[in-house]
Amino acid sequence: MLDKILLLPYRLVLKYRHSLYNRGLKKQFKAEVPTICVGNVTVGGTGKTPHVEMILRMLMRSARWGESNLAVLSRGYKRSGKGFQQVTREGGASLFGDEPLQIKKRFPSVTVAVDRDRVEGAGFLARPESLAASSSAAGCWNRNFPAADIIVLDDAFQYRRLKADIDIVLIDYNRPISKDRLLPFGSLRDLPERADAADVIIVSKCPADLDNWDKTAFAYSMGYSEFRTSDCEGTNRSGHRQKLFFTTIRYENPQKVYSTSDSRYFYSKKLILFSGIAKDTPLVRYFSGRCNVVNHFTFPDHHKYSRADIGRLLRAVSRHPTASVATTEKDAQRILDYVGMPQKLMQRMFYIPISACFLSEEEERAFGDILDNLGKSSPVE
Repeated sequence: MLDKILLLPYRLVLKYRHSLYNRGLKKQFKAEVPTICVGNVTVGGTGKTPHVEMILRMLMRSARWGESNLAVLSRGYKRSGKGFQQVTREGGASLFGDEPLQIKKRFPSVTVAVDRDRVEGAGFLARPESLAASSSAAGCWNRNFPAADIIVLDDAFQYRRLKADIDIVLIDYNRPISKDRLLPFGSLRDLPERADAADVIIVSKCPADLDNWDKTAFAYSMGYSEFRTSDCEGTNRSGHRQKLFFTTIRYENPQKVYSTSDSRYFYSKKLILFSGIAKDTPLVRYFSGRCNVVNHFTFPDHHKYSRADIGRLLRAVSRHPTASVATTEKDAQRILDYVGMPQKLMQRMFYIPISACFLSEEEERAFGDILDNLGKSSPVE
């Protein structure tokens, strides 16, 4: 009860802000090309980046979008650069942000850009020639990219100024928003009912063996009625029909962080694990079932690694000389920014890529239909 009283001002501010946009008192813009927003109402940990990458893979396989110019627009959280920038594979996480850099490295043919002003950024991606006439883009040093035919907006659900054609909200299966609370008493950064405004809900990080009965039970626990797994649709708490999908995280083969890393360390039975992500419990669980995690270092999300951090890893390696050193793909982008990495760490450091995938072929086909129909009609009809 006390937390509800203390959170009342925050809740009222959020309600007031959204009401200004909902009633048209604050202007919303639409991009010149179709846009897909991937977001959430919680603070990190729902798997936005793997889902952006999943959507890119599906768009590239799509009969409609496969030959199109695809683009991703992100804020570039905690980057040192300002304004609009095109992300390049040769750049660093400090300049672009770890997640945009990871996406660019995985999808070299996709234009990836960062801009805090998403309206401006979407405009530049749709019309690259407009960069030359914009004073706010004066610091953009790489302006050579094709005009985007479709843009995936990374973490833009709270950015109300830009109205996406499809709003996708991710909800962690292990942290349903119906059982969560607003910050700082919980992990919600927005009103839970805001999820009802999305076109699509994706329940992420599900157990791989989740069956239709489990999916239906989860949907009803979220307040859905008349949910059908056959068409992945139900009526949400606000009385609107809404698409609901379920995905899981798949761990892929280990990759070297440095070109000089020794792949023989992939098979070590001892592991030193470090990560700076919102929630690393699934990662720890994955490794614990495969080897002996002799040390586990946890850092804040988007952490910039320091000399002291590297010293801690070195001391752990000295205690366990046969151990490998593992991290996440996102952390790998930031660790590469560290100048003067000791060879002892470089030779044994690797990361585990992850990918998001639907739990059934029916869900993947239904979601693919939404992408194929983007711009033709309402995304959920």
